[in-house]
Amino acid sequence: MARGRFITFEGGEGCGKSTQVRRLCDALASEGIEVTCTREPGGTWLAESIRRLIKDQREDPPCDRSELLLFLAARAQLVRNVIRPALESGSWVVCDRFSDSTVAYQGYGRGMPLEVIRMANEFACGGLEPDLTLYLAVSPETARARRRQRETATQTEADRIESAGDEFHARLEDGFRELAREFPERIRTVDANGSVDEVWERIWKLVKPLT
Repeated sequence: MARGRFITFEGGEGCGKSTQVRRLCDALASEGIEVTCTREPGGTWLAESIRRLIKDQREDPPCDRSELLLFLAARAQLVRNVIRPALESGSWVVCDRFSDSTVAYQGYGRGMPLEVIRMANEFACGGLEPDLTLYLAVSPETARARRRQRETATQTEADRIESAGDEFHARLEDGFRELAREFPERIRTVDANGSVDEVWERIWKLVKPLT
């Protein structure tokens, strides 16, 4: 049986990833492709529990090193229990964030050593890399507006990482752009400004040739 394809979505807060992940999973299923849709951190009971710890803003939030290790622990669990088994069974996997997010957020955003993060990612993933990564690039103004709309619609407040500040979010976007330059064959930049349908058409043009 042929191995499934592994597609990841990356980008900053408010880029519209989650909406497009769901849309791609539905589109692949309509093409008759078995697809596993998941997210990071999350996708397993343990990883979802870690997600809550990472996003919590109470009296003992994780320090930068703890944050990095928590993300890696969640990723190792997801790879072992969900992603690898699905790919080996022939299912495609679409994941909302993966290892590139750790480089962007903890490396460029938090300023942690990139060589440490790359080695740690390699260990957590066991060498697994996406076949295609879609980086949804959006203007800061659009991202802020979308975050506000989401908070209003869901009646929630920004979590610990979302509220890290404009300078932090600018640094992590620099990180994603640098990764796209470093790995142009794998990471494809998608203009995520515009309507949901406009962004979706750009995404599908990149994914359709793989089906």
